[in-house]
Amino acid sequence: MDALSKLLDFNLISIGDYKIKVYTLVIILLIFLITRIILKVIKTALFQRYKGLHMDKGNTYALYQIIKYVIWVIAIGLILESVGIKVTILIAGSAALLVGVGLGLQQTFNDVISGIILLSEKSIKINDILEIDGDVVEIQEIGLRTSRGLNRSDIAIIIPNSLITTNKVINWSHQKKKTRFKVSVGVAYGSDVDLVVRILEESVLEHPDFDDTKMIEGRFINFGNSSLDFEVLFFSENVFRIEKVKSDIRKIINRKFSENKIVIPFPQMDLHFKSGHTEIIPKNEQPGSRT
Repeated sequence: MDALSKLLDFNLISIGDYKIKVYTLVIILLIFLITRIILKVIKTALFQRYKGLHMDKGNTYALYQIIKYVIWVIAIGLILESVGIKVTILIAGSAALLVGVGLGLQQTFNDVISGIILLSEKSIKINDILEIDGDVVEIQEIGLRTSRGLNRSDIAIIIPNSLITTNKVINWSHQKKKTRFKVSVGVAYGSDVDLVVRILEESVLEHPDFDDTKMIEGRFINFGNSSLDFEVLFFSENVFRIEKVKSDIRKIINRKFSENKIVIPFPQMDLHFKSGHTEIIPKNEQPGSRT
């Protein structure tokens, strides 16, 4: 026991009156280990509850993230106290420094506050499909400063949280499970309008990724400059990969148009050239002439 006491009382670092002993290092490791164990238990309990009660996975993840950050703040405070640094004195003494740092890291703090808002407000959750700056991403992780998503090209996108909270963002997952989409096409003037509408609706029916047959609707929407303009509306649950669905439907439409001799016209433009002419100026009106 004496040997153990001497070992724990051994000075690792000694700077003036400030000393770090072996037992201080042991306390730090214990705080770190206990924190990790507590977080592991909380995470396991939360996600078991999520599976058992069919809770929303995004809400469960957000709650766990908030709890994790709070526990780590407490743990860091305990570690500072264990090495002899008074947290309250540290905060009071560094107030002016924190103001300067805050001004320099204003955008970072903005992202952090936005992350807290996202996690507590739960307006954005894991697996939500968002449209941000024209890019569609599926949210995979919401962090304190940034969130991570996967776009339709399977590329990981790191998104500052302030970009989500301050900009206009479309959340495709906030509505019903199925969403309405459309495919537009133009055909040559003189085409059979009823036949075109029927082909558009049949083309959607041939594709497996649509919902509710009764909600498929072909429309004649406009007399265009070079074409009769149509669109077909349909519902689908495959929101994230909808561009692939639309592409497949366009292929079917193109095949059916070819089979039925329906032409998709090229844009046309008529150019009219006005022949040049020479203006005859009377001699007495020409520059430099005298009367």
